[in-house]
Amino acid sequence: MVVWKRAVFFVLAALTCAACASAPDAAPAGPDPALATAPANAFEAAFAAQPDVRPIRWGGWIKTEVPGTGASPTEDDKVKVNYRGTLTDGTEFDSSYKRGEPAVFPLTSVIRCWTNGLLMMKVGEKAKLVCPSASAYGDAGSPPTIPGGATLAFEIELLDIVH
Repeated sequence: MVVWKRAVFFVLAALTCAACASAPDAAPAGPDPALATAPANAFEAAFAAQPDVRPIRWGGWIKTEVPGTGASPTEDDKVKVNYRGTLTDGTEFDSSYKRGEPAVFPLTSVIRCWTNGLLMMKVGEKAKLVCPSASAYGDAGSPPTIPGGATLAFEIELLDIVH
């Protein structure tokens, strides 16, 4: 009888594990990630309040300056962009324009605000993004050019989707 009970226990345990392994992932706890975070400072609030500014999934805001007519990238794509990044005081910390050539990178290799902002753009589009610290470099920053907790502003031109 003991052997039979152990066999039933192991069969039920195996079935339970198999069921859990094939179950879809549960939704993340906490607030809906599709909603942008509330502005954390005056710079973010001023940008978010402008006409035609849209929230970015996981935090941040985007405003189309020049509409694009091409395709939108997917998360698995590489993109070719021109961009300029500044701190809220206007200090430029990076610029493909100054380097004289566009940047090419997979969308999975950049800050979350960029990934989700670029997913909302079309090839040919120029947009402004404001990225709160939580969807950029967080409290650690990216020394020496980006301090911890920094809100970042970007001008981005989506030139192409690289296949």
